Amino acid sequence: MTRKAAMRLAVPDLVSNSYFPAIAAVELGFLRDEGLDVELELLFPVTDAAVALRDGQIDFLAGCAHAPLYADPAWGDQKLLAALAQNMYWFLVVRPDLDVTRENLGKLRDIRIGAAPGPDLGLRRLLEAAGTDLTGAGVTIAPVAGVAGDVSFGVTAAQALADGKIDAFWANGMGTEVAVRRGVGKVVVDARRDGGEAALYTFPALMTTGRTAAERPDETAAVTRGVLRAQRELRRDPSLATKVGTALFPEMEAGLIAGLIERDGPFYEPAISPEAAAGLAGFARATGLTERELTYDDMVAAAARDLWQAS
Repeated sequence: MTRKAAMRLAVPDLVSNSYFPAIAAVELGFLRDEGLDVELELLFPVTDAAVALRDGQIDFLAGCAHAPLYADPAWGDQKLLAALAQNMYWFLVVRPDLDVTRENLGKLRDIRIGAAPGPDLGLRRLLEAAGTDLTGAGVTIAPVAGVAGDVSFGVTAAQALADGKIDAFWANGMGTEVAVRRGVGKVVVDARRDGGEAALYTFPALMTTGRTAAERPDETAAVTRGVLRAQRELRRDPSLATKVGTALFPEMEAGLIAGLIERDGPFYEPAISPEAAAGLAGFARATGLTERELTYDDMVAAAARDLWQAS
């Protein structure tokens, strides 16, 4: 098979389960099996990564499905190729001594919450829907100091919680697992599994531009197939994640990743349903990311849909 020109696939968080099927597709050789030379890049935060995708600095992005709106409030030319997993996928983790539950979020007071740009909007919407007056209650949601392009947000947030620099964080399953195992945090919200409207705000997605999809349709399909293969293989054998983690993660996180992937396996479905797209569009309007009534066809690449069925 003829090897294609190198392509760039970015993720906004590397030491994480959030975008793991895309990471695994590169590291386990599934994209190479498709005849592709794909370079994996860490590009944080996702808001900047979306701009890089729009501007052609990267070819594909594995990130939150609402990321294209940070590059263009009208959505623009970016297209979702597949869901990396279903549902909004972040956790709210707080200090163990805080008297906070999923049922009393509206009573939050004077708390510092670490959240990355992009994901933070899901938390703001969730808390506002729970009746939290963020300004009046003194709830601060902001990035964690010290997070740069070469570290994991979730793992860094867990350390900041342990150090008392924040009272809570909103981040991925890896940071959550580290905090819980170290005894420095407890889970209050698991957005993916708690159900309700918040689960449909957004989801992790593989995306590209309409320009790339039109000019390089074979490569775009091949990247999508490789990522969908990673989803299938990780569902079948979560221990494959350890090989990836050993190559890319610190020792502790490498030892945790297979368990996180096994837990996420039931959500590893690539299809973007009309319900998921409607939830995403409603979230985007409610949070002021866009004034448009986004349609399914605005957001989702038509050519990718047959690939979901084949998977």
